[in-house]
Amino acid sequence: MTSFSADPDDSDAPFREIGDPVLAVTDKRRSLVAVAGEREYDEAETVGLFHVTDRARRRWLLLSRYPVTSMAFHPTLPLLAVGSGEYDGGYFFEGELLLVHLETGTALSLIEHHLGRQVLGLEWLSHQELRVLMAPPDDWKDRKAHMEGHIAVVHRPDWTTVEAKSLTGRDLAGPRGLAPRLDHSEAAKRAVARLAVPQTRRHGIS
Repeated sequence: MTSFSADPDDSDAPFREIGDPVLAVTDKRRSLVAVAGEREYDEAETVGLFHVTDRARRRWLLLSRYPVTSMAFHPTLPLLAVGSGEYDGGYFFEGELLLVHLETGTALSLIEHHLGRQVLGLEWLSHQELRVLMAPPDDWKDRKAHMEGHIAVVHRPDWTTVEAKSLTGRDLAGPRGLAPRLDHSEAAKRAVARLAVPQTRRHGIS
């Protein structure tokens, strides 16, 4: 994943470079919104972080190798977990689990395996535990691979010190069950439409 800085005051159309929104999550405590988008003919997907007060101001943009499927703000630290991935069309469910530092926009790809895993869902259970829902590694002789997934709870004492490629197969091992592939695009489009309209007074983020 590659990051690049953006002018936070270039906000006449702050969501323009996102493309079509597919996922939006909020951090009300910090008045932040992360929006993932896609463009029909671009190979890379885009994630943007926006600070929202009277209007949305872009702080940074990131480009993702895979479609973004899930995002979750850390409950206390300035971090955003981003899950991405897709089926390669013939065998593997590839993807990344990214840890983005909100203050700089830099991102670390955490999964050790070179193909990664398709991440389907993310949830911070506490300031030390991240729940990760993933597709199976592949669908070899596995007819339920496109409907089920594995759940792992990854524990780290301090997520600000986590290094790239540090999550092993053992970290990501967990029980298997139903794992619906959810479409958040309509909710994301509604959220972006609301945030794109400047408001004279905005108390938090709905």
